[in-house]
Amino acid sequence: MLRTLYRLHPKRVFQFWFSKHGAYLALKLAGVGILLAIVLVGGLFAYYRKDLDAIRPGELAKRVQTTVTRYEDRNGKLLWEDKGDGNYTMAVESDEISEVMKQATIAIEDRDFYEHSGISITGIIRAAFNNVSGDGATQGGSTLTQQLVKQVFFEPEEFQKRGIDGIPRKIKEAILAIEVERMYDKEQILTLYLNESSYGGRRNGVESGAQTYFKKSAKKLNLAEASMLAAIPNQPGLYDPYNVAGNELLIARQHKVLDDMVSEGFVTQDEADEAKKVAILDTLEPQADQFKDIKAPHFVQMVRSQLEAELGKATVGRGGLIVKTTLDLSIQNTLEAAMAEMFASGTPEYIGFTNGAATIEDVKTGQVIALMGSRDFNYPGFGQDNAATAFIQPGSSIKPLVYAQLFQNQGEEALNYGSGSILADDKSMDEIYGAPVKNADGGYRGNIDIRAGLSASRNIPAIKAMYLAGKEATWQTIRDMGDSLYCTQGQDALAGLASAIGGCGTRQVDHTNAMASLARMGTYKPWSTILEVKNSGGNVIKKFTDDESREVIDPQSAYIVNDILGDSSARRQSRLYPGGGTGTPNSDAIGLKLALKTGTSDKNGKPKDLWSIAYTPHLAMSMWLGNPDTSTLNLGYSYIPAGVVDKVMAQAAQAYQESDRGAISDWFTMPEGVKQIKGELYPSWYNQSQAQKGEEMTFDKVSKKKATKCTPEAAKIKIKVIKMTDPISEKTVYLNTNGYDANEEDDVHECDDKKPSISDIDISHLNGNQYRISVDADNGRYKIKDVVIKVNGQAVATLGGSGSTVQTFSDSSTKRISATVTDEAYYTHTHTETYTPDDDDD
Repeated sequence: MLRTLYRLHPKRVFQFWFSKHGAYLALKLAGVGILLAIVLVGGLFAYYRKDLDAIRPGELAKRVQTTVTRYEDRNGKLLWEDKGDGNYTMAVESDEISEVMKQATIAIEDRDFYEHSGISITGIIRAAFNNVSGDGATQGGSTLTQQLVKQVFFEPEEFQKRGIDGIPRKIKEAILAIEVERMYDKEQILTLYLNESSYGGRRNGVESGAQTYFKKSAKKLNLAEASMLAAIPNQPGLYDPYNVAGNELLIARQHKVLDDMVSEGFVTQDEADEAKKVAILDTLEPQADQFKDIKAPHFVQMVRSQLEAELGKATVGRGGLIVKTTLDLSIQNTLEAAMAEMFASGTPEYIGFTNGAATIEDVKTGQVIALMGSRDFNYPGFGQDNAATAFIQPGSSIKPLVYAQLFQNQGEEALNYGSGSILADDKSMDEIYGAPVKNADGGYRGNIDIRAGLSASRNIPAIKAMYLAGKEATWQTIRDMGDSLYCTQGQDALAGLASAIGGCGTRQVDHTNAMASLARMGTYKPWSTILEVKNSGGNVIKKFTDDESREVIDPQSAYIVNDILGDSSARRQSRLYPGGGTGTPNSDAIGLKLALKTGTSDKNGKPKDLWSIAYTPHLAMSMWLGNPDTSTLNLGYSYIPAGVVDKVMAQAAQAYQESDRGAISDWFTMPEGVKQIKGELYPSWYNQSQAQKGEEMTFDKVSKKKATKCTPEAAKIKIKVIKMTDPISEKTVYLNTNGYDANEEDDVHECDDKKPSISDIDISHLNGNQYRISVDADNGRYKIKDVVIKVNGQAVATLGGSGSTVQTFSDSSTKRISATVTDEAYYTHTHTETYTPDDDDD
């Protein structure tokens, strides 16, 4: 040990390495290290060199052939071939690309391109210095050749690997870049890069970008156009010229391209300045031109965006995919025809709306089978905007979910509710709400049950329902059922009880799914648009799975809501539909029962959005009509979208029956445990002590209120009513009163009212057996209604007041003659006389 320490003394170690023996040992170690490095590098080159065949010229044509993505409906019918504006070659020869395009690419991507041999040490150092300098931007050190290697060999997801995980890729990338430089000349490499790079969306290759954005070949690009295209490959998703959100950044990078071209001597400063003055984005071809012959355009674009989010923009941009979607083209055509017919009817101009959107979902799977994001994809101004994914207030169409949560109330201390529970439509919420709460018609309907309140879309009972169930709990149920972003955006997150009547925004695709959750008897499934995706090699890279679902509310709660919305009799009584109808004439005609709800949102007291939702055990649909600028409407007739929904649902249900996907006659099965009390439905946890109680009450026929001791007997009427307690006011309320007010007492009659009277009855003989009976009647407080004359208890005449009547007495027996006067308040008085005809009267 001491000997070892002695030899390791720094002075002796220094003397050794600078001795003859030390130098000899150092040479041997260096030789071994160099040999190992040669073996390692040679091995790596040998290992990765096998991948180079994929980028040989003969393989490039095959790559280009797989860049078109095919979108199909669920039955394999073509919706769209995503190949840009017409058929054109995406891979072109070097002489078919403008020189200025090549220069712009080299200036921004790899200014040392013609100097390095695949990797650039100076480029790496420059990038590192730029990134450390903190000027707000980061710069990569990869050469243009290395970027080509990335595009050919690596999936975008591999770029995310950092640290140790990324070392194998970087080694492979560097080795392959060096080999590419050895195999190809600079012009070939540059051409390969320009043909392989993504230029936004699925536009791969500079020729594709040139044709798409400027409708010209890459050979004819000018400086302004070339500099914009050269700016895109760095971040094709962000810099996509059709991505409005990234336009400002795109122009900033285009200007940097021009500045770098000046620095490299490719163009003069004056030429660069002139190019910067060109409003390049204004020269772009309209994006709609890319969608020629596309079917269900909003739906397809939505699917493509979903794929970009899940697979990466570069993967989708490279194309070559076969995407089988959930869409049913035949039902989509039905929807589009109905929408077009409605917009051609003159109704939009009368009501004041210019746009519409609709979504149809298959209940069992959650798959979207039809969707329109606007009235027409090619409509000027807003046609391409997808209103089905925009945030719009759903109005009263949110109420079914509010009541669904109320029906969930259970527990020993909790009040329980069913379709027959009373939530009075009155002013009792004003103090709690903090302002007068109004219905759309400005009036009140008093003590109505939940069935009537939901069917007639009364606001006050719905607000009471959210108050009783709890706002946060109700919000959570609404979100869990499918309206996942309800009351989460901006100021909506601060909303109060107005959210019970649709005061927050939601997306139509989500809202449709929430209604489908009701149709699934309270079970949520995520909505979906894709059945299967295959890559260019025929491999399935994404497939629909029906394994995500969860019960949100008890099936009993869902069933009670479904029963109310499917109650066509209640809809007739709601007075919401023309002519007292059900709102579903087309469905009624084929025996299709729909759960239907309408909705209207307002702005400054005026209608703004019209909604209708409908569902069956097999299909769910929602429709919105309104204006893209959120301007108000002339009229709030929500039965307008209901009419379109009815027509489309009827035809879709027939298509489902014909394809054995569900019978028209199918309806929801009542879950075990649901209680039926006096014709209404209650969940199994409903407390029987809260049940309705029958009671006979006496009312006054004049005031229509409860009779008092001053109410005359003739004015009294007995009615059997249902007695309940209002949960907000805790007051006793009554149902089935036939229009009588059970909460107020008779205020027409007073005990000291002057009553009508009969002052005299006079009987005089006329001739033979004819006698005149004359009556003198006097008014009391109220006007006389009638005087009834009876002979021996049998009514013989009715007078309007004082007057007489001629009667025949067939014998000379004594007659008991009475006159009873009744006034308009049902006060009465009876006067009786006896009369015996004399024999001399003959």
